[in-house]
Amino acid sequence: MKHWFVTTDGSLKARWESAFPASVATTPDSVLGKAEPGDVVWLTTMVENWKELVPAATARNAIVVMLSYAPNDREALRALDLGARGYVHTLAAPDVLNQVALVVTNQGVWVGQELLAKVMGGTFKALQNRQDGEGHQHSEYLHLLTERERGVALAVARGATNKEVARQLDITERTVKAHLSAIFKKLSVRDRLQLILKLAPVAGRTSERIH
Repeated sequence: MKHWFVTTDGSLKARWESAFPASVATTPDSVLGKAEPGDVVWLTTMVENWKELVPAATARNAIVVMLSYAPNDREALRALDLGARGYVHTLAAPDVLNQVALVVTNQGVWVGQELLAKVMGGTFKALQNRQDGEGHQHSEYLHLLTERERGVALAVARGATNKEVARQLDITERTVKAHLSAIFKKLSVRDRLQLILKLAPVAGRTSERIH
């Protein structure tokens, strides 16, 4: 796995190298020809065509993290909607960048805690208020999963971390990740956030417990 930093500001290279010594600074024009599946592409919003680069990079199965000098909710939501896994300040400390990398490479999503709570809280309420017919449609997704996968999926949809799911199921975090990979494929979602959005209408109502 490589870390590709896409920017038009060469002064940031030293900061990124302190976080990821083997990282590579590249240009918007060349990153799509270099990034491979599983690589992390760090893309600044200063790049004029970042809204086109995000879906193009995710289509190559790269993980995209957006960097912004002036983070704001609207831009963050736009980045997530386009497929980014993370959104963080461009001048974040190296240790923060390492934390972001750890989260996004383990099927997580990184945004500010306040925004995440706002997004998930508002979305969860909106989705749970949908008509019963649509809720039934969402419950059908669970029938595509095995019993154990349903338990994992519902726990994640309710906000549990991989570590919490592993503890509840008495399995390893690696096994949880394997289940999530299978769940993502079966439900045609690309990450944890999309899984939460898809199952929110049923996660709050179902009485199914993890076992």
